[in-house]
Amino acid sequence: MLAKSEVLRLKLTEAIKDDVDVFDRVMASYAMPKGSDEEKLARSTEIQAALKVATDVPLECARLCREVINLSQPIAEKGNNNVISDAGVAVLAGYAGLRSAALNVYINIGGIKDREFADDRRQQLETLLDGMDKLKEEIYELVKSKL
Repeated sequence: MLAKSEVLRLKLTEAIKDDVDVFDRVMASYAMPKGSDEEKLARSTEIQAALKVATDVPLECARLCREVINLSQPIAEKGNNNVISDAGVAVLAGYAGLRSAALNVYINIGGIKDREFADDRRQQLETLLDGMDKLKEEIYELVKSKL
């Protein structure tokens, strides 16, 4: 479990960097010139491409956060009771990250004109979110019961 949590920590740390980079790309695309028709087309094309990446990055972050939540369960069940509150903190942090990433996915798919892409990413996100409210509460209550 320690090895899995370390891999997740490294991936999530990299996801933060990726999110900053893609945000910068989106902002740069909106700042592109739009004086001529060619410039407008180039700007629109780049905005759409950047928004797709800006959707996929937090979607991957959401996947990783779901893994954190899932990993918290066996830790809460079998972990050392002297530090069991760490499992509760992990599930809450993973859940907060999941929901935060979801908001970023939702905002970015709202600007994507490719409805097939947007609908696919929305469905992937909904699948990731499914059952997480309940699981988060179950793990939290399990941890609380051991305090």
